[in-house]
Amino acid sequence: MTIVLNGEPADLAPDATVADVVTSLGHDPSLPGVAVAIDGVVVRRVDWPRTPLADGAVVEVLTAVQGGC
Repeated sequence: MTIVLNGEPADLAPDATVADVVTSLGHDPSLPGVAVAIDGVVVRRVDWPRTPLADGAVVEVLTAVQGGC
């Protein structure tokens, strides 16, 4: 299946979940500081392992960054 991940096409296994995507980006799904939205709807962290992705889904994975000017 192909999704749009952070604005870029990404190929995933047909049974991929939100947790799989987070892991593929090098993030530990059990740690705080990461948020995920599918088609503009935020997915709760507790639901990541059981939330399947659909072909064509638009997925945004955001990480918190500390600091500033």
